[in-house]
Amino acid sequence: MKLALSIAFRFLSSSKAQTLLIILGIAIGVSVQVFIGSLIQGLQKDLVNTTIGNSSQVTITSNTPDRKIENWQEIQEKVESLQLPTPLTALSASADVPVFISSGDRTISVLLRGLQFPQANSIYGIDTRIIEGELPKTADEVLIGKDLKDELGLQKGGQITVITPDRSIETLKIVGVFDLKVASLNKSWLISSIATSQGVGKLGDSVTSIEMQVEEVFKADEDATAIASALADAKFDVTNWKAQNEDLLTGLNGQSVSSIMIQVFVIIAVSLGIASVLAITVVQKSRQIGILKAMGLKDSVSSQVFLFQGLTLGIIGAVVGIAFGFLLILMFSTFAVGPDGEPVVGIYVNYGFIMLSAFIAIGASTIAALVPARRSSKLSPVEVIRNG
Repeated sequence: MKLALSIAFRFLSSSKAQTLLIILGIAIGVSVQVFIGSLIQGLQKDLVNTTIGNSSQVTITSNTPDRKIENWQEIQEKVESLQLPTPLTALSASADVPVFISSGDRTISVLLRGLQFPQANSIYGIDTRIIEGELPKTADEVLIGKDLKDELGLQKGGQITVITPDRSIETLKIVGVFDLKVASLNKSWLISSIATSQGVGKLGDSVTSIEMQVEEVFKADEDATAIASALADAKFDVTNWKAQNEDLLTGLNGQSVSSIMIQVFVIIAVSLGIASVLAITVVQKSRQIGILKAMGLKDSVSSQVFLFQGLTLGIIGAVVGIAFGFLLILMFSTFAVGPDGEPVVGIYVNYGFIMLSAFIAIGASTIAALVPARRSSKLSPVEVIRNG
């Protein structure tokens, strides 16, 4: 093995331009894998965070006519005690009541969302989305959205009158203004404590949903199935974001498939390039190999020479490729920015994926060397020396 390694290094150093060309090819392949993979993973994380990052990923609702969940504290305790496929990162109840706001000759339909604070902040981040005022602390206090405030000319500290579906009228105090960065929510949500919403909607001690977020968002359906099985109650529906966002999932899967296809073709191209160049090397070095065999070099050792060349080229090419990949990521993050100075797509650097790309490149380089390795083992020293 030591002899084969020494001969391999000698062959590589004797053809510096050819060696650098192979290393450059591997490096470009690895850098493309690292950059494209990181870019697509970052895009997927941005899409997921934008669509479901600040919303419920698993939700328990009631399918009874009144839509009430009466024993919600017991259900929360039961869910918390379950051994789920992926742990919960947030668990909160909410009491939602549709109401109307009368403003001049207009009647606006909004949703009064009674949230369980502070637990709800882990899902919606309401505490970080308040641009004026503070969270509701007592009954009859609400937050309003920035766009609704502007549309109706309301102010923090003022009052808002809402009409419930049963035509009762309630007056609520505005204690703050929020901005969820979604205009439709800023116009259609009023946020209060659960107690306020329960009083306005005459829900008693009931809520309308129990909302959760999970550690691994793509396993939310597994958690939903486990929770539904544990509750074993036909009057409860357990839904998950994947079932409600099939188009998004299709898009994410399409991105993943395209990323894999790009990487596969890059690996094939790199492997074919290595195999062809090393095959040429066998021809170029056939005389030396023939002489070495005549001096007692075994066929297995001659094969190892080219396997070690492939392995060495793969390792060096992978290291250089990772460096090129990080350079591409840095350039993209620096120059591909939006008006706010932030990158148009947040690239996600997954070191596990980068190491996997490196190992795949090394493995592909070594496997590509099998063809020339086998060819060298079949060289007859007598024929090589006779033919010059």
